[in-house]
This record gives sequence, structure tokens and C-alpha cells, in this order.
Amino acid sequence: MGWLFLKVLLAGVSFSGFLYPLVDFCISGKTRGQKPNFVIILADDMGWGDLGANWAETKDTANLDKMASEGMRFVDFHAAASTCSPSRASLLTGRLGLRNGVTRNFAVTSVGGLPLNETTLAEVLQQAGYVTGIIGKWHLGHHGSYHPNFRGFDYYFGIPYSHDMGCTDTPGYNHPPCPACPQGDGPSRNLQRDCSTDVALPLYENLNIVEQPVNLSSLAQKYAEKATQFIQRASTSGRPFLLYVALAHMHVPLPVTQLPAAPRGRSLYGAGLREMDSLVGQIKDKVDHTVKENTFLWFTGDNGPWAQKCELAGSVGPFTGLWQTRQGGSPAKQTTWEGGHRVPALAYWPGRVPVNVTSTALLSVLDIFPTVVALAQASLPQGRRFDGVDVSEVLFGRSQPGHRVLFHPNSGAAGEFGALQTVRLERYKAFYITGGARACDGSTGPELQHKFPLIFNLEDDTAEAVPLERGGAEYQAVLPEVRKVLADVLQDIANDNISSADYTQDPSVTPCCNPYQIACRCQAA
Repeated sequence: MGWLFLKVLLAGVSFSGFLYPLVDFCISGKTRGQKPNFVIILADDMGWGDLGANWAETKDTANLDKMASEGMRFVDFHAAASTCSPSRASLLTGRLGLRNGVTRNFAVTSVGGLPLNETTLAEVLQQAGYVTGIIGKWHLGHHGSYHPNFRGFDYYFGIPYSHDMGCTDTPGYNHPPCPACPQGDGPSRNLQRDCSTDVALPLYENLNIVEQPVNLSSLAQKYAEKATQFIQRASTSGRPFLLYVALAHMHVPLPVTQLPAAPRGRSLYGAGLREMDSLVGQIKDKVDHTVKENTFLWFTGDNGPWAQKCELAGSVGPFTGLWQTRQGGSPAKQTTWEGGHRVPALAYWPGRVPVNVTSTALLSVLDIFPTVVALAQASLPQGRRFDGVDVSEVLFGRSQPGHRVLFHPNSGAAGEFGALQTVRLERYKAFYITGGARACDGSTGPELQHKFPLIFNLEDDTAEAVPLERGGAEYQAVLPEVRKVLADVLQDIANDNISSADYTQDPSVTPCCNPYQIACRCQAA
């Protein structure tokens, strides 16, 4: 307990409210000077098509459209995994799940989280003199030392996992619908396995639960307020900062917002997009009015849309995975099809990132870690290998290629969690496993292993509809390269310093501000 108190004291974290770090904000040290600030905004379950094909202006994302016109948009940008915890772990470490140990989601009762011997982006920048903050969803462990305040973040305001992993009094729109938290002393109503009804969703400020259950209807505005406050305070302090904003949007349940007439179908999703877009716009406006010339803003998504949520899910655009859907099942979230991995992304940094440029470079969420570390003039952690690369040359308009190869890990649809059985090689995509993801109509399709992989040419077949003929010259030319790069990465991982996550569960670690109230209910601070 003494060690825990000392670490909290050194971090400057308050148990009782909004107190920023004593060390980072009060000791001047280096001024921001040549070191840039970073704002990383991560959308949740957002589809590539939600911003319009080719980033055309849309009625729902005016702020993001404006940001794209003032910066660089990416059309071949990929999540590191197609579900929540593994994608976030890769963003913060620059390493695939087979290296960092996070291959599937953590639960409300998870004892562990992102392994403690993994170094986060926040820890690297903290050591380089940065003030660090996270607003939003963490989902990398909430118990003990796995909490974000002990993983390099000086300030935390948000929820510890997905907002469908706890009941609320404002449950929002889900498919199937979920009940509100129980109010009385009766037994909990575990009506749907898709719904969490036993424990209310908590909202943290640093180590303190300040609201349980969370009011989802006001959460976006709270995030905007805390994010803009962080930017203002960090700017005033004279220190460079890292702000990681992990949005609740566009994950279900969609919040209950003001809707036009006939509030059903896509209008619900569109209302959520507009709320998210407004939140992003408030953050960008604060950057523009406070630290515009020296702040790099990077927006992207954690994975594709959750197709089984039907009209409450986003759009994959042209990446419809037709081969998969013909077998039955989804080609989106939890899968390695383009709809699950290709995500919207843009970079904004006035004076550094070119204006109104579309990049076709093959890039990944994995690249955020090494790129930010390089721009911050910091050093990568020693004794481990990284799957992301520094893509500064792409960002500044001096180079286009990006990666030659990306690996898409299994993320729950089929096969072993984290295993690398899908390979992106330049314009080609090879699948050694398919099937397993539930679609809106309830179908999943058979899980199929392919000794000779399905290979698609994405330039000619965006929809991944018809694989190359196995006996054809193109297939025969690509197959040896696919086999080689896959064998090489597996050998590299075998020789690496890898981690193992603790996925054990214990009900006693469930976040609860008041165990004497049903669903752990307490008043908002």
C-alpha cells in the first residue's frame, strides 16, 4: 500500500477530483519549444464508409470533413486488430498482440490488463518531459497497477471498458435493446446475454469513481469539456503534451440524442455521428485557438463496424467482403476482411502536414507509436521489436509507400485469438482462415481453414468477392511471397521479447463505488 501511495503522490493524481500532476505541471524543466504536442482521437466501431466514399462531404461529419480538407486523409489505413482491447494495446505499444500479449478483450472482472512489462506511448513521452492525459475508454485493465494512471497517464477521465459492459439509467439504443439499471432492492434482471445488468457502468476521474452509473446522454459533452481543459492547462504549463481521446462513438449503445422526425434506422446512427463530430470539432477548435502551430492531431478508428447490430452499425463502404457474406456472416468487426480492418484516418498539423491531400499509403494504427516517439525526439524502448514504423515522411508529403506488408490478427471471428492467418502484401490479401462472425441476420458462416490461402487483388476487387484462381500465374507468383513474409514474422516474434497478459477473472475486482447499493449506485460528484 505504501508503494501505491508513493506512486500516486509522484504522479500528482488526486483521489478526490480534478487535480493535475504536481510534478509535470509545476516543475518547468524544458519548455515546449521544439517538441510538438499530440492529440490522438480514436473512434470506436466506426466504419470506413461513415465519412463518405473518397471522403466526400457528408451531412453528419462537417467538422471531420473540414479537418480532412485542411490536412491529409488516408484511404488505406488499418486497425491493428478488429476488436477493442487488442487494437488499443497495439496503438499504445506499436506491437501486435502476439508480442504485447493482448489478443482479446478484457472483462469487467479481469484481474489483469496490458502486461506491466510493456512500455506504453504515454510512458515514453512522460519520460521525455510530456504531460500526458487520456479521456474516454481505456479497456486495457482497471485493477491495481493496470489502471491508466499507472501506465504513463498523468490524468484520466473516462470509462474503464466499453460502455455496453455495464448498465446505465440511460441505456440508449442497442440491438437487442437493453434495460436500465435496477433501481430497487430486487434481483437483477439478466434478460439478454448481450446486456450487462448486474453492475452499473462507472466513470473515473483519475483513481476515483465520480459517477456510477454513467449518464450516456451527457458523456460526449463531458469528454469535450475535460479534453479542452486538459489542452488549456497543458498549454499554460509550458510543457508539451500528449492527449489520447478514446471516444465512445460509434459503439453501441448509441446515446439518446435530439433526433429529427422518424427517429429510426440510419437516422439514429447519423445522430450519433453528428454528436461525435461535434465533440471532435470542439477539440480541434481548442487546438486551433491555443496551440495550433505546434500540435499534431491524428484521428482514426479502432476497428470496423459491428455488423450484428444492424442499422445501429456503421458502413464498410465498398469493402463488403462478398466472398465471406456469400458463406453467411459478417465481414466487419472481429474479422480480418477489409470491412473489419480498414478504418477512416486523417492527420492535421497546420504548416507541417500538407493541406487537402489524399494518401494511398498502406498504413496502420501500429505506426502511431513509433511516429509520435520520433516526432517527440524520444527513444523507442530497448529490447523489443515493433510492428509499426515511423511514417513521418508520408505525413509530411515526402513519401507515399508506407508498409509493404501488414498482418491482420484473428480477433474473435475464427481461429485462435491473435494468430496471424491473414496477410496484406502490397495490393494482395491472403486468407488462411475465414468465417465465424455473426451478421445482422444471425448467420455466422462456417469456419474454414485454407491450406492454400484465398488471395484477392484489392486493386481489382475492392469487395473481396472473387479470389485469384489457384492455378493461375498471378496466384502462383504471389503465394511464395505470402508464405515467406508470414514465416519471417512468426520467426521474428519467436525471437522477440514477448509478453503474456493475465486473463483470469475475479468478481472482487469489479469497479464499484458503493457495494451496498444495487448495481453499485452512487451520486455523481
